[in-house]
Amino acid sequence: MEMTLEVILLPVSDVDRAKAFYRDKVGFHVDLDGEVMEGVRIVQLTPPGSGCSIALVDGLQVPTGTPQPGTYHGMQLCVTDAKAAYEELTARGLDVSEPVQFAPQDGATFMYFKDPDGNGWAIQEYKRRTTEPLHQVLAALAHREQ
Repeated sequence: MEMTLEVILLPVSDVDRAKAFYRDKVGFHVDLDGEVMEGVRIVQLTPPGSGCSIALVDGLQVPTGTPQPGTYHGMQLCVTDAKAAYEELTARGLDVSEPVQFAPQDGATFMYFKDPDGNGWAIQEYKRRTTEPLHQVLAALAHREQ
């Protein structure tokens, strides 16, 4: 059985404020904004090039428990050029830390930001993705396992 991680429900206190933040400052694409069932609004946003989205919800009861705004940390985005991403994000008005290289190998440079509710994100530079996009790597691995 194959499974794909496609949507993460992100707890926020104000859906419109969060939508504007992720769209305008982080650069996510708005895929959906509407009432999906009576009294439940979902705004789904996807980072450019990603196969996984975030969903901001208002009025949805989650059967396994309702996460609180500002409690999610460790979500991670990957870019091929941290310096260029830093320049673009700060030009959009995002308060993001400067890139820090923790080790010389690819994948060891990070920067960080929080959304208006305090949910925390990391951005990792992974230059290898320029020539080896994740979807291609995963497809090749799946083919080898068959």
